[in-house]
Amino acid sequence: MRSSEINRKTKETDIRLRLDLDGGDISVDTGIGFFDHMLVSFAVHGGFGLSIKVEGDLEVDCHHTIEDSGIVLGKAFSEALGDRSGIARFGSFYVPMDEALAFCALDISGRPFLVFDASFPEERIGGYDSCMTEEFMRAFSYNSGITLHMKSLYGKNSHHITEAMYKALSHALREAVSVTGSDKPLSSKGVL
Repeated sequence: MRSSEINRKTKETDIRLRLDLDGGDISVDTGIGFFDHMLVSFAVHGGFGLSIKVEGDLEVDCHHTIEDSGIVLGKAFSEALGDRSGIARFGSFYVPMDEALAFCALDISGRPFLVFDASFPEERIGGYDSCMTEEFMRAFSYNSGITLHMKSLYGKNSHHITEAMYKALSHALREAVSVTGSDKPLSSKGVL
């Protein structure tokens, strides 16, 4: 079973997360409505089972809750994938959302890197700071060991731009974690 369960408690956040790459129930409660919406969309469009409960210092702002969720979700992906044997490894996807269009390309390489190109017309989407999209993606990439390239090609509404980016990520991941039937990692080095 390609799954992981991680609990992480700091002075800023307390996170309990369960991830199943092959599907399952979805339950998300971070205390930030729009972020919950993004994580539910991420799980639905990726075909992942996801349960995450976050208690964060929202009296400060949304930063720690969102960034730490990216850290824990990234660690869960890394753990669930094990040595990366038998997965497609690469994935890419475009997602249109009304006037917005986003693209994601990724490599489950063991070499974390983020290239992020997006701007957001509105600074906030409910209790979610738009700039936190990049922080989440960075935390996820670096803790999962994924090379991640993301781009908003265009858009006028921060909600649409952000949602298209999360969905593009989930579809690209769905492609990359798909099982190929091989018993080895897809690498000329023999390891990832």
